[in-house]
Amino acid sequence: MIAFFGGLIIFLGIHSVRIFASEPRQRFIAAYGEGPWKGVYSLVAIVSFVAMIYGYPAAKAGLGFVWAPPVWTRHLAVVLMLPALIALVAAYVPSKLKAKLKHPMLVAIKIWALGHLLANGLGVHLVLFGSFLAWAVMDRISVKRRGEPNPLAPSGWTGDIIVVVVGTVAWVVLLLWAHQWLFGIAPIG
Repeated sequence: MIAFFGGLIIFLGIHSVRIFASEPRQRFIAAYGEGPWKGVYSLVAIVSFVAMIYGYPAAKAGLGFVWAPPVWTRHLAVVLMLPALIALVAAYVPSKLKAKLKHPMLVAIKIWALGHLLANGLGVHLVLFGSFLAWAVMDRISVKRRGEPNPLAPSGWTGDIIVVVVGTVAWVVLLLWAHQWLFGIAPIG
């Protein structure tokens, strides 16, 4: 269980450096360059993510059952994953949707976390998805306070078509196969 909690805290911690320690981050980048920063950041994120996965079974057993979500919340989670995956793809593809959402990765994380929080009643799920939801809300507030520029909308619709098609295909693949393969849980069927 320690590996899960330690991994979760470190994973969200490294992703919170711009929220709580922006100046030390800038000093590190100024002293050593952006490449070493990205290397340290990536290494810490990967190791902490692996620790979460490793510690998950113990946390699942240790935190036990908290509540019994109604069946409709599972259906809602399935539906919410479509806009979450479309927003996730929009984070990487220039599109009008990306410009409209402003920070589509954070939108995707909030939708994903909320959907999974509603549909799962184990303590480990409440901690995991609740932590990600709280982090995404804090990060969005932080981004707004920093005054980061919003993405610009391209003139055509090609990016939006790509975003919707790729996001929808990813949703279908997760529903029919990948979620079961990755997490051992079939969202439908």
